[in-house]
Amino acid sequence: KCFIVGADNVGSTQMQQIQISLRGHSIVLMGKNTMMRKAIKDHLEANPALEQLLPHIKGNVGFVFTRGDLVEVVRDKLLENKVRAPARPGAIAPLEVIIPAHNTGLGPEKTSFFQA
Repeated sequence: KCFIVGADNVGSTQMQQIQISLRGHSIVLMGKNTMMRKAIKDHLEANPALEQLLPHIKGNVGFVFTRGDLVEVVRDKLLENKVRAPARPGAIAPLEVIIPAHNTGLGPEKTSFFQA
């Protein structure tokens, strides 16, 4: 059994906490996408069902393999370690952000530092 997880904006400390909480239940596999594709393609003869994983290897993803129950053990542990993080420059928002129009208190002469 396998979870495909997105690891965008996940820090090394948070990743370490996830791996510690899953220890004994499952294995977290992260790596270069080309290496993961190659490893899966090498094992296609023994297990043709692995071909279904190939289209999902895009971006910063990882695999969580387990022999236990996906929902009870793995999913719950992953959700326990999910934390909200402040926005960083260049990051893509995971949800829609709407800022209502209002007076900011800054006049046009004070906003020149926002211009590129």
